Amino acid sequence: MNAEQIDSIVKKAITTMDNTVGFAIGVVKDGQIVHAKGYGINSIDSKEAVTTNTPFGIASNSKAFTTAALAILVEQGKVNWEDKVIDYIPEFKMYNDYVTDNFNIQDLLTHRSGLGLGAGDLMIFPDGSNFTIDDVLSSFQYFKPTTPFRTKFDYDNLLYLVAGELTARVAGKSWEAFINEEILKPLGMEHSYSSYDEAFKNDEIAVAHSFDGKSLNAIQNPKQDINANTKPKMNGAAGGIWASANDMCKWMLVQLNKGKYGEDLDKTLFSEQQQREMWRVHTAMNKQSDPKSPFKSHFSGYGLGWFLSDFNGFYKVEHSGLIAGMSSEVTLIPELELGIVVLNNSEGAGFLNGLIGFILLDEYLKLETGINWLQMAKGMQQGGPQMEDPDTEKVWGQVNANKDFKINKEKYIGIYEDDWFGKVEVFDENGDLWFKSYKSPRLNGKMYFYEEHTFAIQWEYQDMKADAFAMFSVDENGEGQNIKMKGISRFIDFSFDFQDLDLKRVLKNTPDTDRKR
Repeated sequence: MNAEQIDSIVKKAITTMDNTVGFAIGVVKDGQIVHAKGYGINSIDSKEAVTTNTPFGIASNSKAFTTAALAILVEQGKVNWEDKVIDYIPEFKMYNDYVTDNFNIQDLLTHRSGLGLGAGDLMIFPDGSNFTIDDVLSSFQYFKPTTPFRTKFDYDNLLYLVAGELTARVAGKSWEAFINEEILKPLGMEHSYSSYDEAFKNDEIAVAHSFDGKSLNAIQNPKQDINANTKPKMNGAAGGIWASANDMCKWMLVQLNKGKYGEDLDKTLFSEQQQREMWRVHTAMNKQSDPKSPFKSHFSGYGLGWFLSDFNGFYKVEHSGLIAGMSSEVTLIPELELGIVVLNNSEGAGFLNGLIGFILLDEYLKLETGINWLQMAKGMQQGGPQMEDPDTEKVWGQVNANKDFKINKEKYIGIYEDDWFGKVEVFDENGDLWFKSYKSPRLNGKMYFYEEHTFAIQWEYQDMKADAFAMFSVDENGEGQNIKMKGISRFIDFSFDFQDLDLKRVLKNTPDTDRKR
């Protein structure tokens, strides 16, 4: 396929779908950039055109950069993949001594820790928290494992932050500096950034957009470290990179060239041996081949920063990324020397990333599926608004029905504390109960009576749908003693792991301060 054909496909896909703001697409084939182009606008406010150099938040596609950084350190002889984490970070502590003593570098990268899906992600979701890397390092001892160590895939983010800290300690420089100096600069990724702070200095970065069911809204770009004086800061090893489509083409090329780069491929970022290690299945995932599927696939697993599977006889290497109002997708077919990257800045348009990828794969692999991808996607989107969230609708309906129910607010007011998440406060704000987290200020919201001792919290933060239940346990006098929480919607992002909290009341009378703001 040539650039014109790809351009035609992408334009049809984007114009067919509603509620899209901006996209950037990159395709590499046989060692060359075949197509790299921006579509739409980077903000509904500025209406500036997206270009091939517009940086987008690539979110979890940053994980492959983290594993590449560690591969470079392995090449330099500074670490080995199976080195124990505590040899570099002595204060690292997991949920039991055996796991702590045997947890190695690859365990940080392969989602097989035994912890549940997204454990501890409330430290980094929503953005703008005051948690530090020290908080992360001390948190794992408090989580309860859901499966035995190294037996099951459960996606996590926090352990990648530990990998970033390990990189920094070994390299003698921050993860951000290492990524910038050892990967971005050598590859000529001039419109990519390893930190939020650096990205935000560029006025041309893509702006994320949320969709409330009626209209698109620009989201203020997140800053993870709102307290610049807090040391040590959280790193971006799990999802902090911003990159343009053109730069991501350079990244895909070095992957497909087995670590080689440069005009004559005379330079090496990492060796072929290290690439094989990153592209080897370390954690198997459940996979059942669907005989009706046009894509024959029989295995899937996770390597080091990459999802791996077979796809109609071809080895497929891929990863996706998601932050509020922005998503990314990278797909590599090494045997065809093919790479596809799709970046977008619209909530609800994330499935378009996969759609465009499937259309292009259909063409390149000559699958002849007979599927009209655009028609199918359009039907899915048109059905979307009618697909109600019955859980959420029922909950807020009951809240409304109970709006005149009188409760004794004093029974619940106080400060509650969780071992890893820290303190939260339930307080009276102009006659209403409110909830706020001390270390995650954006988790601040009004509490509505639902039933018995359960309240529904509507967060002021609405960039992602994360409203939650607060369920109080009370003593014989009806005084709140503990709070358990869970998301209201079944569609809540797994990173809002409210269910992992165990909040115990530590103070009944709260200080007289302006808590809400």
